[in-house]
This record gives sequence, C-alpha cells and structure tokens, in this order.
Amino acid sequence: MFVGCLFVALSLCFFRETRLLTGGITGLSFLVHYLGHWPLGAVLFVINLPFYVFAWLAMGKVFTLKSFAAVGLLSLLAEFVPTLVRFEQVDPVFSAVIAGLLAGIGILILIRHGASLGGLGVMALYLQKTRGWRAGTVQMIADVLILGLALLVLAPDKVLLSVLSAVALNFVIAVNHRPDRYFGF
Repeated sequence: MFVGCLFVALSLCFFRETRLLTGGITGLSFLVHYLGHWPLGAVLFVINLPFYVFAWLAMGKVFTLKSFAAVGLLSLLAEFVPTLVRFEQVDPVFSAVIAGLLAGIGILILIRHGASLGGLGVMALYLQKTRGWRAGTVQMIADVLILGLALLVLAPDKVLLSVLSAVALNFVIAVNHRPDRYFGF
C-alpha cells in the first residue's frame, strides 16, 4: 500500500507543479486547495471522510479500513513528498500524462491489494450494488462535473490538460485491472 500511495503522491507533485487536477475526490480536493490555499493532504483526508460509510456498506470492514489507511498515508505523503522533489521546468503536457500514469499505477496497486483511495469510486460501487446504477457511468458523470467546475478556477487549457491526465489514469486501469488477475493479500 505504501508503494501505491507513493506513486499517487508523486503524481500529485506533477499536478500541483503545473496547476492541473484530476477527477474524483482528488480533483475536488485540488479545487478546494487552489481556491482556499489549504494543505492538499488535509483537504483530501477531510473530504474523503463521508465516503467511508459507502465503503463500509458496499465493500466491507477490511476494505474500508485499508482504504482509510491508504487515504491517511496519501494525505501525509501529499505534504511530505513535495519537500523531496524540486522541478525547475516541467512541460505541462508531459506533466498531465505522467501524473495520470503514475496515479493510475498507484491506484492499480491499491486495488490489487484490496484498498482504494476512497471517494467517489466507492460511492459509485455502492450505488451499483444498491440501485443498479453502473459504477463506471456514475464515476464518469462525477468526473465530468468536477472537471467542469475546474473551469471556474483554472484556465481552459489547464482543464483540457487535466482531462488528458484523467484519460491516461483511466487507460492504465482499463488495460491492467481485470478481476481474474493477481490480487495481493
């Protein structure tokens, strides 16, 4: 779980450096961070808190506890890793792609070990389980809304690059996450 969170934390450095964001609760946390200048890690942790109810109901106790630990660790790493990394120059297109790929790999590692970074994905799974709504559709609608809200905070070119990053992230998960593949213990 540490390695997965570390990959995601490094992706957050790229997002922050080029003032981009992603979808989901992390994207919403970036919007709050950019608007209020509050620490990203703290915002990410607090915004995720209500979603543990959905995790408990949809995925059970072990998954919820692992996800809580992963979000807590990511929240700490989101503040610590930037003290270890310095960027003198980062191309925004490269940043969007590498941030999406790193986040996707980190999330994939967490999924394969029975955890997540909580948030909207867990709510989407809950709605799929209880209401029959397709989780992927719920997640996509939420991401579109969050990236749409970003237009109120960021320049359109930054939002477009953020969409590119979300595509890179989802590409990693779509290509590599299949139920019949390895799951760690």
